[in-house]
Amino acid sequence: MSEYIVSARKYRPMTFDSVVGQGAIATTLKNAIKANKLAHAYLFCGPRGVGKTTCARIFAKTINCLYPHDDGEACNECESCQAFNEQRSLNIHELDAASNNSVDDIRNLIEQVRIPPQIGKYKVFIIDEVHMLSTAAFNAFLKTLEEPPAHAIFILATTEKHKILPTILSRCQIYDFQRMSVENMVKHLAYVAEKEGYTCEPAALNVIAQKADGGMRDALSIFDQVVSYTGGDITYQRVIENLNVLDYDYYFRLVDFMLEKKISESLLLYNEILGKGFEGGPFISGLASHLRDVLVCHDPQTASLLEVSDDIRQRYVDQAKRCKAQWLYRAIRLCNDCDQAYRTSRNKRLQVELTLIECAQATDDEPGAGRRPVRILKPIFSLLAAAAKETAGLTPNPSPIGRGTESAASTPTQSAQPTPPSNVPNPLDRKIPLPSATTPKRPTLKMGKLAPSIHRTAASTATTSAPVVTPTTVEEAPVAAPQENRDLVSTEVLLQWQAFINTMPQEETALAQRMKIMQPTITDAHEGRIEVLVENQEIADMLSKIAQRITAFMQAPLQHSGITITFRIPEQGEQVIKPRNKREQLRHFCDLNSSLISLGKSFKLELS
Repeated sequence: MSEYIVSARKYRPMTFDSVVGQGAIATTLKNAIKANKLAHAYLFCGPRGVGKTTCARIFAKTINCLYPHDDGEACNECESCQAFNEQRSLNIHELDAASNNSVDDIRNLIEQVRIPPQIGKYKVFIIDEVHMLSTAAFNAFLKTLEEPPAHAIFILATTEKHKILPTILSRCQIYDFQRMSVENMVKHLAYVAEKEGYTCEPAALNVIAQKADGGMRDALSIFDQVVSYTGGDITYQRVIENLNVLDYDYYFRLVDFMLEKKISESLLLYNEILGKGFEGGPFISGLASHLRDVLVCHDPQTASLLEVSDDIRQRYVDQAKRCKAQWLYRAIRLCNDCDQAYRTSRNKRLQVELTLIECAQATDDEPGAGRRPVRILKPIFSLLAAAAKETAGLTPNPSPIGRGTESAASTPTQSAQPTPPSNVPNPLDRKIPLPSATTPKRPTLKMGKLAPSIHRTAASTATTSAPVVTPTTVEEAPVAAPQENRDLVSTEVLLQWQAFINTMPQEETALAQRMKIMQPTITDAHEGRIEVLVENQEIADMLSKIAQRITAFMQAPLQHSGITITFRIPEQGEQVIKPRNKREQLRHFCDLNSSLISLGKSFKLELS
């Protein structure tokens, strides 16, 4: 009985041309070998099972080939190539960094680097899972990696490039390996099946490729598992049975039930799926993906995005013709919301069943189609629906509350609502009084800690306040006459200046502190001109940028639409109020209010 070798090892590529799905990287390495432009360090990074270590071994064999071909491939006949193929070559050293990640392991590797090769030109050191090396091991490896001997070439392989030190990355040529496409994996699996003499269906190989999630090694391992179950007759039905994969047919049937609004059949189909051992979470996620694929197939150009067999793609196209895009938007949104709420829901089955009911009841002409759907449940089962129709003329149907009000208002059940007697006034016919849209509103000023009281005389209040208008209806609302500008008052200007400071954002705190000690001066009360003295030109420029904000803030409270503020640097002899320290501030407040002195003595307060 011959020794059994798994397909992942038996059909591992031996040349660059046989590498699957990495054509750009294979061509780059072949051209570098032909031109004799080899780097001293390479970094191969990418997902698992995409050919990183395989390409490293082919590269090591090719550069040591005694009689390479003109296209950059190894001859596979010389002594060096035979040694590589039989895994007895002394020119290749592989180190698993996951279990050999200490400084001593790197030192042993460095000692082997010094020994030149006996056959061939180069000694190649392949360090797999290099991101597992410790920081000390990386640092010990830096010098040798940057300036190795002429006969040494390092190839580092990793699945997590972001964990490698930047000093290591800067010393390597980096090659990013991409995930395998479903098409490439299906072709390679078909090649392996042909070599082994197995019969297979393309749809079955497609399921294996999708299950592998972009890794060729995983695909070959699943392939061996399926062969053991089927005995070499690989059919679609037996593959989904062995891998416990939810069949496409379930989703096609479910969408057909939804389009025909067969809610009972949809729930029974979901129960059948649960009976086969599938969970509701993967099911609803798969349904959302299926609806997305149907939406993609609405356009023949985007139908090629589906990585499925031709017959399955045709089923998607046929079903897309029966589904409107608005309904698909609603159904995908509902499935996505269910997928997010499924993890935290206590009754998970009910969560999925409600989503199936809402999808079946969704229509493309309801409000919310293509946006967040309106969550309304209609009568589900046939008996309940018939009973609702019989009692529709006797029982008033209240309109749903919330976003579904508009859609419920158009249902025929509302026409059967009893009309009120003619002598009873209908509250909906009464006109609601609304305020005039042009009546100016007096702003409410919140001063925080600074809230001085300004008392006006009754005469001034009567002349400046807007007339009170009692609104009746929208048609009878009077139009307010425009008000004239009022002369500015110093105390009011100072009040509004401080009020604006309290509204300034946090990033302008430093400027607000300086503005608190400034004294705005009215130069023309009738024209609304205000002047502020500042310390230097820099502060003047900063205040000029927010001058429009200040004037816009003051216009309504001061009842003047032509306020202008200018900032001026004082001339020689003029004094500007500078920031005071705490003692100077206390002295200033005591001069304004002498009662603070007696208050401090009573409570024995001292300035900290």
